[in-house]
Amino acid sequence: MTENTSSSNYVLRQLVSLGSASSMVEIILKMLGHAQFFDDFTMDDIVMLSKFMAVYRAEPGQTIIREGDHDDYMLFILQGRISIVKTDGNGERRAMTSVGPGATLGEMSMIDGEPRFATCIAIDTTTIAVFARDSMVKIIMEEPALGSKILIKLVTLLSQRLRETSVSLLQHLERSNTV
Repeated sequence: MTENTSSSNYVLRQLVSLGSASSMVEIILKMLGHAQFFDDFTMDDIVMLSKFMAVYRAEPGQTIIREGDHDDYMLFILQGRISIVKTDGNGERRAMTSVGPGATLGEMSMIDGEPRFATCIAIDTTTIAVFARDSMVKIIMEEPALGSKILIKLVTLLSQRLRETSVSLLQHLERSNTV
């Protein structure tokens, strides 16, 4: 039942594959209550979801997601930290933020198929669980209740991020108008 990510994905092929996320289910279960994505998931949900994910390890400095790439997966950070950087209009890389265990990345591209918005680079040795679009489709077909729960969580997560971005943009515009 494990569905690996697209074999055409160059970035993931550069990372060390640790196999199915089923082997890391204990770590994922420990995130219950600590990771926003897993807030509404039961232990059984996590065990089932882990069967549809693959786990990879990235060493410090390795790229996990590359801005502009067309990928079809999102990831859950199980261990380690990741820096998120964006190339500005002058071609300079700008640090946006860093995230650690429990964070999710890459949801937008998994859902809409558009190019990656930013680059994600491992700060230290990092373990990630990868959830591909093909796996999402498989879950919806094989486990519709879990598939619905995942879709609702993704929509909620993206909606929250859009609201946060809108508030930040409004604050930036207000500061610009007072200068």
